[in-house]
Amino acid sequence: QSPEMQRSVIPPHDEIVAFADLLLSPEGDDTDGRIGGLLAGGLGVDSLLLDLLAPSARHLGLLWEEDLCDFTELTIAMGRLQRISYGLSSRFGMEETGEQDGRSLLLLTCPGETHSFGLTLLDRFFRKAGWDCVCATKASGVDPLSLVKTEWYDVVGLSLACETLLPVLTNTIEGLRDASRNPDLRIMVGGPVFIDHPEYVSRVGADATARDARHAIAIAERLLDLRARAC
Repeated sequence: QSPEMQRSVIPPHDEIVAFADLLLSPEGDDTDGRIGGLLAGGLGVDSLLLDLLAPSARHLGLLWEEDLCDFTELTIAMGRLQRISYGLSSRFGMEETGEQDGRSLLLLTCPGETHSFGLTLLDRFFRKAGWDCVCATKASGVDPLSLVKTEWYDVVGLSLACETLLPVLTNTIEGLRDASRNPDLRIMVGGPVFIDHPEYVSRVGADATARDARHAIAIAERLLDLRARAC
């Protein structure tokens, strides 16, 4: 059964919690076996990445914020998630970008934000859809304002998990718009805080949000279509 023909299903919350527990266990108890079993059962790769791995990352972040795991445990668990994600993407050709069609995307974490797993998933899905992507997380040490000053981006995507950083995100978005070479820059935001409170999109000065990468690509394309029709 090809990955394209595999089913998509939303795993129940208890399955996400159980998988996060596997990631936190000292030896990462049989996460590969669990993934292999889901694939063998016909679950699609996109669904694995977006409906199991991404929610597991959000759950791990919540455990850390509530002091139910320490930073070392979180770092090891997220490293396991990244390895699984990379393995799935490589195995099923998600690293292939195909022919690019000129649309450009810059992906950033909000200053002060530590969670970037969701951005790496977005990067892979947008590349697969033909976008020219730059993923500049905090670890990359790149200044976002210098990027938008020197390079043209159609869309910037920003990730935020913590509600306390909303004022920082607001200031960041304002700075990006002021510095951008593109006077009609579109800005999307995502992360747990916007899943719970989509009304925060206008509060921070963004144009749109999306629940996951499936919707993010369609929404980004729609934002650019609206710009084209306005010209």
